[in-house]
Amino acid sequence: MAEGTVKLTIDGNEVEVPRGTNVVEAAKKAGVEIPHYCYHPKLPIAGNCRMCLVSLGMPRMTPERKPEIGPDGKPVIGFMPAPQIACNTMAAEGMVVQTRTPSIVKARQGVMEFLLINHPLDCPICDQAGECRLQEFAVDYGKGESRFVEHKVHKPKQVELNAKITLDNERCILCSRCERFMRHVAGQDCLGFVQRGSHTELTCYPGQEPRTNYDLNIVDICPVGALTSTDFRFRQRAWFLKETKSVCPNCATGCNTVVWTREGEVLRQTPRDNDAVNQCWMCDHGRLSYKFVNDPRRLQQPLVGGRPADWQAALSKAVQVLQGARGALAAVGSARAATEELFLFGRLSRLLGADLIDCVPRQGEADHLLLNADRNPNSQGAVLTGVAADPLGSRLSAITQGVREGRIKGLLVLGEDLGKCGIGPEMLAKLEALVVIDLLPNDTTEKAGVVLPGASFAEKRGSFVNAKGRLQRFNPAIPPVGEARPDWQILAALLRSLDPAQDYSTLEGVFAGMAQEIPALAGLSLARIGDQGVELTTAAAAAG
Repeated sequence: MAEGTVKLTIDGNEVEVPRGTNVVEAAKKAGVEIPHYCYHPKLPIAGNCRMCLVSLGMPRMTPERKPEIGPDGKPVIGFMPAPQIACNTMAAEGMVVQTRTPSIVKARQGVMEFLLINHPLDCPICDQAGECRLQEFAVDYGKGESRFVEHKVHKPKQVELNAKITLDNERCILCSRCERFMRHVAGQDCLGFVQRGSHTELTCYPGQEPRTNYDLNIVDICPVGALTSTDFRFRQRAWFLKETKSVCPNCATGCNTVVWTREGEVLRQTPRDNDAVNQCWMCDHGRLSYKFVNDPRRLQQPLVGGRPADWQAALSKAVQVLQGARGALAAVGSARAATEELFLFGRLSRLLGADLIDCVPRQGEADHLLLNADRNPNSQGAVLTGVAADPLGSRLSAITQGVREGRIKGLLVLGEDLGKCGIGPEMLAKLEALVVIDLLPNDTTEKAGVVLPGASFAEKRGSFVNAKGRLQRFNPAIPPVGEARPDWQILAALLRSLDPAQDYSTLEGVFAGMAQEIPALAGLSLARIGDQGVELTTAAAAAG
């Protein structure tokens, strides 16, 4: 047995866990689910729902403090006379746990009966249907009928807890997860319970509604339909949605997420567990910033001279005007682009003779938990691929001055509105060549000779490198709108037109090209990144 671990038996299966592990988590390792509501692995233990009752026993000891051995040659186990809660019981050496005995099943049925006495049995119209733990465990431990014949207690419904969250107190089972999250994780002690018994309600302290950047996490951890996101409320049933593993593109933390979609539309974004990055949380800023993907103003077809064109004509025109500006060309990329796209962008820019290449920095106020001051998701990727220096934006002033003085006559722009970095419409009008790859119309696309519509993070594959040097991949949740294409495909087509030898027909091929040139990526591939990402420093050391 490893040092610092204990062995216990759960439903006949022996399992070894680190000392200090509670029985709920130990059971998970043994492949056994112990039902629970109030317990959450990232929150302080409350032990108030009583759903995780189990039967616990320890080996009986002789007066000599040795295990008593029975006729079968095995230690005799002495079980506690009453069920115990698994969430607040730590695993101990030799412990025996039984989770499905008749008495335990009956005890859980009793807990379920009490929970359902005043709960509105309106699952078909509840917004949490399909994601409700009460609904799920009612199937396992509930009954098909109720013995309760009195009138149910009615409580406030459709309460606006704040602008982001709607509360239905009738559905609350008083697990206190939300109260503990706001106090211990978000850092605002603002929620509590009032009244007593069946009349207990969740409420905010007077004048203290949730007002942090993490409020919507209490919607995620609410096991029932009491707390719902006002943004998503009653928009779709969960079972109609497709789930896609992704990465939040709104800051350098790179929170792991799930993008929920239906029929080509992104409907919500929620956190995905990754203890190395965001645990199981994400900020409201990132969570609600998906709506640009569905923006009706999205660029949906190539434009040449402001008029729609087919892709072949647009790409040919782009190559023509960029070659015409050779020797007087600069390139401005975006650290919101994938690492593979930045790699191709750098190659294309250098092939065209661009001496000045940079990415636009984005800064904001950081918070105490996840939100990074760097609002670009891939600043480290831009530096890694050589498209930008550290810090980002150090070459932008030289590019701006070159355009102003007429030394720079052409610009290749990837996903940026140059007006935000000092190159406004008047300066753009002086250029002889302006080719832009972007998602939405802006002042830069308005002045561009060629506009090539790109794809959002939800419409393509790729990778980001977060602020801590962790390489993480994201996946397409929906197809690109209209005739838009993933940016790496556009850049690869332009590169191939200039140099047929540089033929990147797949994203895996692009990554392989990066891995050959960038030591930190040596030995890696898109498949090897996995769903949890990989630390580049560790990967580089292993490859070396």
